[in-house]
Amino acid sequence: MTKSSRFFLLSLLCLMGAASGVSAADYKIGVVNAPKVLEQAPQAEAARKKLEKEFATRDRDLVAGQKSLKDMEDRLTKDGAIMSEAERGRLERDIVNKRRELKRETQEFQEDVNFRRNEEMAKIQQQIADAIVELAKEQKFDMILGTGVVYASEKVDVTESVINKLKKGN
Repeated sequence: MTKSSRFFLLSLLCLMGAASGVSAADYKIGVVNAPKVLEQAPQAEAARKKLEKEFATRDRDLVAGQKSLKDMEDRLTKDGAIMSEAERGRLERDIVNKRRELKRETQEFQEDVNFRRNEEMAKIQQQIADAIVELAKEQKFDMILGTGVVYASEKVDVTESVINKLKKGN
């Protein structure tokens, strides 16, 4: 949080207190460490396993294709000198084509994995936001802060409560 952001937040809290005649001690404020919640949420681990399972076959196929390409390259290196010109030329073209095909398939695979990961992360982030709002209402918080907090004492840190709520909801 920048110095100006901290000043703005502090000013806002002071103005809220002055305008309503209530001291800052009358507000219940919590802090959530979002990266920690995302790291420890059981939904994140479940999503990771789901994606691994979803893409396992394509990953195995890519590994097998890379092994096949390596075998072709090894054969060219080992036997290239004793092959006929036509046979060596055909093998070289096959290697180039295989390399091109693997590069394209790898790129498509990475794009698909990233797209699905982003979809799953969006779902998890929504679940986290819902859990935070639900917790705030249940425990009567006036404000819960997230990213951008420079310091928060354990007294106001509700990160563990959010993680526990996510675990119960899983």
